[in-house]
Amino acid sequence: MNIVMLEPLGVKPEALEAAFAPFKDAGHAVTLCTAKLTEEEKIARAKDADIFVIANSPLTAAVINAAENLKMVCVAFTGIDHVDLDACRAKDVRVCNAQGYATEATAEVAIGMMLSCLRNLVPYDKVVREGGVLAGYKHNTLQGKTVGIVGTGAIGCRVMELAKAFGCKILAYSKSQRQAALDLGAEYVDLETLFAESDIVSLHTPLNAETKGLVSRELITKMKETAILVNCARGAVVDSEALAEALNEGRIHAAGIDVYEMEPPIPAEHPLLNARNAYLTPHVGFFSEESLLDRLGIVIANVDAFLKGAPINVKL
Repeated sequence: MNIVMLEPLGVKPEALEAAFAPFKDAGHAVTLCTAKLTEEEKIARAKDADIFVIANSPLTAAVINAAENLKMVCVAFTGIDHVDLDACRAKDVRVCNAQGYATEATAEVAIGMMLSCLRNLVPYDKVVREGGVLAGYKHNTLQGKTVGIVGTGAIGCRVMELAKAFGCKILAYSKSQRQAALDLGAEYVDLETLFAESDIVSLHTPLNAETKGLVSRELITKMKETAILVNCARGAVVDSEALAEALNEGRIHAAGIDVYEMEPPIPAEHPLLNARNAYLTPHVGFFSEESLLDRLGIVIANVDAFLKGAPINVKL
């Protein structure tokens, strides 16, 4: 089969070569990718592909339809909302993801966001560089806070575990209760209760028709004035304009945001760019040397399993 990468996976070229070498040795064609491609370049590269390997850049119907023999899309990412699934369904293309590779990395960023918002770690860097001193900022510890986790999959449960180590009380909301969360002492509540009672709300839900705009203007109004919102899930889960207004009006204390409605760079008019106490990072939750190597391993396992007729991590 013809295995075609359509975007880089963030690892060193030699690691990429070594990982895909067994497929070449078995007689499969492999086209690697170490630089970002334009849509036109993707279409040109896609034409003879049986298998696509992508990460988190959009995979459009035009690219999918350009590959007449396409059988599988291996998504080196947890979410698959950037893939045109309707086009995949129409061609009966299997879609597999790399769920689990970034659990630790994303959970650590979520906790880091909480600490940054509570202890003003980002603005104090500027204060020190400008010759300033400890003054003018509200300080709180993470210990003893009520942390509300929206989405209790692997990442949500890992954030719970880390928050528990800080002595936090855990509230949880999800479509179904998970035993791992209950074992960590999480109390499942409805979404309105979670937002009203939590000192920190941390989002760890996928983006789909049910979760798009989940954190609405109405839901944000239920939060405490001292509350913090952390989003390391997907940007479109939150009404960014409503969140920015709440921050600027002092109706909530702060927000730590790693994801947006689009991939960075973020347009200058995005409401969160100038919002008060908004701590922003350019979608780095999944990104660490360790997690990217883990991801490469999952990609190789996914492709290998598909070639053997027993696909794993199937999402479509």
